[in-house]
Amino acid sequence: MADQPLTPPRIYLIRMAVFLILAGFVAFILYRQIWEAFQANPGLNALILGVMFIGIGLAIRQVWRLRPEVRWVNTLQRTEEGLVAPEQPALLAPLAALLGSRPGQSGFSVAATRSVLDSIGARLDESREIVRYLAGLLVFLGLLGTFWGLIDTVGSVGRIISSLRTGQDSAVLFDELKNSLAGPLQGMGLSFSASLFGLAGSLVLGFLDLQAGQAQNRFYTELEDWLATSTLDTPAEPSLRPGATPDLAIALNRLTAAVNDGGGGRAATQAMANLAEGVQGLVQHMRAEQQMIRDWVEAQAAREKELKQVLDRLSRERLP
Repeated sequence: MADQPLTPPRIYLIRMAVFLILAGFVAFILYRQIWEAFQANPGLNALILGVMFIGIGLAIRQVWRLRPEVRWVNTLQRTEEGLVAPEQPALLAPLAALLGSRPGQSGFSVAATRSVLDSIGARLDESREIVRYLAGLLVFLGLLGTFWGLIDTVGSVGRIISSLRTGQDSAVLFDELKNSLAGPLQGMGLSFSASLFGLAGSLVLGFLDLQAGQAQNRFYTELEDWLATSTLDTPAEPSLRPGATPDLAIALNRLTAAVNDGGGGRAATQAMANLAEGVQGLVQHMRAEQQMIRDWVEAQAAREKELKQVLDRLSRERLP
């Protein structure tokens, strides 16, 4: 086993930290504009920012939780009692259970290795679902604020136009309309500010989720490579009844390997064909053995008949 089979996800944590620092620096420079946009609708914008910070924490946690798993694999030591590690992992619990149930054994079957990798892959994908949902939720909240502000603005404009008095001078009417539209136009900040915060939050979570996905993919790939060094090349031989031919055993081994590897239809078809040939060879072998037994029984019967004739002849010769 290599001393460092898995690489810690330190580089991805550094990338996340650098990106968040740059985003914070941009927010600091545009503090006044961002604050004015935030004041357009403090409630909805605060909700958007809260969802964004929760997503940031979950994305960082996804990468951070890989550190003890990597440490657990890297610190595995082979002893006479089996594989021992300083602490039990959470994400690699199936692998830990498999190692605990196989003390003193140095390899895993192909089926066991594939089952462990599928379980770990499913856990990794499941852990990213929340962050992806939060990124989509930020876009939805931004669109919600947009339509909310547009509906409010359109309603206000409609009420202002319906309240205008006709018959006035055009200049006076225009000034009154301009003054009346000042308030609804300021309400447009409600819609555009929500979209601004929603899209910006989705952008931040998208980058962090990308880094988390890359960290998990590298962890999974290196774990798969590490397990491949402990996978048995030859599958366990199936138990065959006495008299089975070696061709049948080889065919069953090929079929088992094709099923465990999850091969395509061509590999499975070829394995089934080999199995059929092996079964046919077994049948022919059994027929040959039956013919040999039949010939031996007939030969024994003939010998017994000759022996009986000899004994009858001797008994008649001894009689006076």
